[in-house]
Amino acid sequence: MDKAAKGTGTVRALGLMSGTSLDGVDAAVIETDGHTLSASGPGRYRAYSTDEKAVLRAALGHWTGAKVAAAAAVVDAAHREVIAEFEGIELVGFHGQTVAHEPRGRGTLQVGDGASLTDVLGVPVVWDFRSDDVAQGGEGAPLAPFCHFACARKIAAQAPICFLNLGGVGNLTYVDTSFDQPEADGALLAFDTGPANAPINDLMQARLGAEMDRDGAVAARGTVDEGALKRFLAEPYFARTPPKSLDRNDFEAAAMLVDGLPDVDAVATLTAMSVAAVVRGIGLCPQPPTRLLVTGGGRLNPVMMAMLATALDCPVEPVEAVGLDGDMLEAQAFAYLAVRVARGLPTSCPGTTGVQRPVGGGRISNPTRAGSLV
Repeated sequence: MDKAAKGTGTVRALGLMSGTSLDGVDAAVIETDGHTLSASGPGRYRAYSTDEKAVLRAALGHWTGAKVAAAAAVVDAAHREVIAEFEGIELVGFHGQTVAHEPRGRGTLQVGDGASLTDVLGVPVVWDFRSDDVAQGGEGAPLAPFCHFACARKIAAQAPICFLNLGGVGNLTYVDTSFDQPEADGALLAFDTGPANAPINDLMQARLGAEMDRDGAVAARGTVDEGALKRFLAEPYFARTPPKSLDRNDFEAAAMLVDGLPDVDAVATLTAMSVAAVVRGIGLCPQPPTRLLVTGGGRLNPVMMAMLATALDCPVEPVEAVGLDGDMLEAQAFAYLAVRVARGLPTSCPGTTGVQRPVGGGRISNPTRAGSLV
């Protein structure tokens, strides 16, 4: 039996994440026994080219066909390239690229073949993390909360705190570290708050030919359209009881609400929408958090962060304030989850995805050539 499955000792695991922002591949190493985060290692970022992004965008919302196959080829090639830069890895957690997510309908689809990646380093790859959760009645997302629980324990949080990932979509995790295990009833509540950077990035690309509103420079010059913001908040999703999740393009109507606005006002309003969605989400937590720790690209947008700080009663800080890596935390989460899958531990629970009982998702593919197995 290999080291990861024995359930003893730490494993040096590599996590790979390609998120809804469609910017590139994050790769990060951690050492963990599936419970405690012992150490973090090197990280790498491999950006998608303009052409690669176009292929991925074309596949969004599709479940089969040539566009999905083309996206899968891009994802596999990019991940093979970044994996080859690492040494001394015992296990890989590969998320893949979500192109369609409909947990109450057709399910969830992350393109990328984990089995094809096993021979790059000659070690097992854990992948397809979300399907089992959806099959058993869960939303299949978000999945980082179990890692957030370990992070909260690592920083010795003494009162409930929240982690907020501001990627293409916003994900909120409420953590109560008075519980011993993340799957305990009441330890975690997690859900997608609403759109975060995706509609901003899409508008910037369409109108200005830019990938993002870097440093919030465009939003800083604009004025929020309060009427559009009010109509946005009337969306029934915000009143739904969590757990709940979103597809990247579920809020395409947000872009329509700002369609007639000047560029600066449109970006400012989309930024305010992302913040307002988070504020609504905080209101759904069991009690107000004592701290909001922000990860993902949105933490680098000073306008978005300032809006959050103004709207909330608790401190709002990037995760770097507690010694974590906001660029790599999502990738680290899938390294952590890979070890839990290998050891038969749950990776989601009723409080994180709404699944009926704790579930350990993911499938494990072993290499076909000789290599250093965990």
